[in-house]
Amino acid sequence: MENTFNGLGMHLGDLSCLSGAQSRSISAENPRGEKGAGGSATEGTGAVPARELGRGWKISPSVNLAGYQIFTLADIEGPGAIQHMWMTVDPTFWRRLVLRMYWDNEQTPSVEVPIGDFFCNGWGVRCNVNSLPVAVNPAGGFNCYWDIPFRQHARITIENLSPEDVKGFYYQIDYTLTDVPVDRAYFHAQWRRSNPLLHKSVHTLLEGVQGQGHYVGTYLAWGVHNNGWWGEGEVKFYLDGDNDWPTICGTGTEDYFGGAWGFEHPRGEYGLYTTPFLGLPQVIKPDGLYQSQLRFGLYRWHVMDPIRFKKDIRVTIQALGWRSALEGKPRYVPLQDDIASTAFWYQTEPHISFERVLKADDLEVI
Repeated sequence: MENTFNGLGMHLGDLSCLSGAQSRSISAENPRGEKGAGGSATEGTGAVPARELGRGWKISPSVNLAGYQIFTLADIEGPGAIQHMWMTVDPTFWRRLVLRMYWDNEQTPSVEVPIGDFFCNGWGVRCNVNSLPVAVNPAGGFNCYWDIPFRQHARITIENLSPEDVKGFYYQIDYTLTDVPVDRAYFHAQWRRSNPLLHKSVHTLLEGVQGQGHYVGTYLAWGVHNNGWWGEGEVKFYLDGDNDWPTICGTGTEDYFGGAWGFEHPRGEYGLYTTPFLGLPQVIKPDGLYQSQLRFGLYRWHVMDPIRFKKDIRVTIQALGWRSALEGKPRYVPLQDDIASTAFWYQTEPHISFERVLKADDLEVI
């Protein structure tokens, strides 16, 4: 029987399967991913350290990004799939560098996210992440293992929204050239921020999506503006025409991210955790005496439980606190916190252009 495995969807069970897929890699040493051209650069950021060694000795390990520059990281003719991305850069720029991805020569991006938030590090302070789609390792190695197929073309850019030059942006994009089955959807990700969230309103993670697909992940960089517990809010998924009431509604913020009972908050500390599918890898404490201005990083990947939709989806989260009142009667308190979210999903193309919610002034960490 003829072998029809295309080399996509790799896991331990099919590592022994042969295919006709071709492995390629793009980096500053081989910016076009050409066969037999790795390490052949004649100029670059490593030219001075390698001056006595010559060509082939790490001449171009990284690139420098000028202020306000848009730099093309990858420009690939398909069909194929990106299987791994690695990047690293000074944390100062994690909110000021915007990662964008375009599929099949589309005019508007399918992915538009600050690089730190894309890799679950939205606060410009490194935290390690040990999950399946995203891994962040000492000391700031960003790794992405999302399955990212494309049929005609893939283009990935990085934009420096800062007037400052970025010295030393390192990257490697590993991909395969192979046929893509008709049932494979396209990878999307979008960043949004409410700072502060309006009183008695909800933060929208995702809306305006049309087409068939499934929601696969959430990252939140949440800054608390109050004293006390902040995570009573529900995450809601409005699917295929839902209006007032969603099809899926959670029981609380810490519950959605796989925790419980305030992440151990009643005992004064938050229990950090990072697992294959969900985690609270980061809590940044304030310098003062009170608990306001705590900052959190949380992720949940719907790898085993994707949220499927046939024509549209909207995702929201409440910012809801908890207070104990007189006579022992507790109450919920709507909060006005700083919530920056990254939503990850797959869908058919073409997609509706993103609302321009990503602006330079909104990207500052504080």
